[in-house]
Amino acid sequence: MPRIIHFEIPADDPERASAFYSKALGWEMQKFPGEIPYWMVRTGQEGTPGIDGGIMPRQHPGQAPILVAGVESIDAAVTQVTKAGGKPVAPKMAIPGIGWAAYFSDSEGNVFGIFQDDPGAE
Repeated sequence: MPRIIHFEIPADDPERASAFYSKALGWEMQKFPGEIPYWMVRTGQEGTPGIDGGIMPRQHPGQAPILVAGVESIDAAVTQVTKAGGKPVAPKMAIPGIGWAAYFSDSEGNVFGIFQDDPGAE
């Protein structure tokens, strides 16, 4: 059963938002390598309850945070979500060296993601 493994917080200024959460909650931030404007967020020590996430540029006004569920097979999950009525927002995409992701709108219009770990993704 897929569980929430990651969150994404949209921000008008991801660098400013990263500084805020670092100061406000003590979260550790690390800019994703390369040109991608994405900050990885570590919210606590490994092995303790909770999840880590990311801060990314806001795509549109009113964009809400996104929850991401881990799946064993991105292709099987895309099929399952689509059959259940999920509407694709962003198709399956590689996150090089990390894994595969896809985003959908649920039955209530909320966006959520699915992610398959795969260090060989390109």
